[in-house]
Formats: sequence, C-alpha cells, structure tokens
Amino acid sequence: MHMPSVSPHRVTQLLAQWSHGDHSALTELTPLVYEELRRLAHHFMDGRSLDHTLQTTALVNEAYLRLADQTNPNWQSRAHFFAVAARAMRQILVNYAKSSRAQKRGGGALKVELDEAAIVSPEESKEIVDLHEALERLAALDSRKAQVVELKYFGGLNYDEMAEVLKVSRITVRRDWEFAKVWLYTELHNAS
Repeated sequence: MHMPSVSPHRVTQLLAQWSHGDHSALTELTPLVYEELRRLAHHFMDGRSLDHTLQTTALVNEAYLRLADQTNPNWQSRAHFFAVAARAMRQILVNYAKSSRAQKRGGGALKVELDEAAIVSPEESKEIVDLHEALERLAALDSRKAQVVELKYFGGLNYDEMAEVLKVSRITVRRDWEFAKVWLYTELHNAS
C-alpha cells in the first residue's frame, strides 16, 4: 500500500486527530485515503467484470461512508484504518452477494446500501458467499489466519502491514497466509 504523495506518518497523524474529535482532520484525510481505498477495491475487483470502474467506485463510496460515519473512531495507525476498510469492503460484498442470491430466489430480505450499479455477477456472488462461509469456518478454527486472509484478499495489505495490524511477526503472517491458502483451497474445492 504505497502512497507516494503523502507520508504514512501524516495519514496516521490525521487519523489520530480525527480519533480525538478533530473533524477538520477528516477533511484533509479524505483525499489522501480515498485513492488508496480505490486501489484496494480495484485490487479485489480486478478481473471480475468488464465495467469495474463504476463498480469499484460504488464499493469504495460505500466503504468510505461506513468508515467516515463512525462516531468515536479509535484509529491506531494507517494500517489499522485500512484493515477496518478491508473488513468493511468484505462485508459490503458479502451483503450484496447474499442479497443478489436471495432476490434470485424470489426473496429480498437483506437491505443493501449500494446504489443501483451491480458490483458482482451472480456467479461471483456465489464465489464471494462461499469464500465468506469458508472464512467463517476458518475463523472458528483459527481467527488470526482468517484475519490474515481478510487483510490480504479484501484489503490488499502486505506482510509488514498485516504484521503491524495483528501485532505478530512478518514470518508468522507469511506462515498463516500459506496455511490459510491451502486450507481454503481444500475447503472450497471439496464443497464443489
């Protein structure tokens, strides 16, 4: 997660100021993190659809609104902020996928806050829900490994950033990622 135009330290400073009630920090922070959130969303959405620009924008806007709407944020660092953003993007995609599947079956019980632009196809909805359910099973076995997958897959964080968020070593994160990839592959392919 490289942001050449602004130092990660400045983003962390602004997050801390926002956490302490300085809403003007949010105004300065917004353009600094928005492009990075777009990059994260694009990282996840890449290759999923022909019209991913609008879809990426819809995902970023919804995630950003959820982050900015927090009444008492307690951002520990830039990496922590993007970890929470990754979780928000995952939840948005899962909610959307579940809603799409429910509507396909004639239901529609889940409310989705995204605008009318579709962000995933029906096939991808199934893939996202299957991944979410497998991650939930992995979390029951080892929550840190599930967090590593979420941070890497949905957040695009690198090993150092994940280690910072999880407060473990880089090598531990790498081992967790390697284990989780194999476990998820097996889990998802055995379910097919």
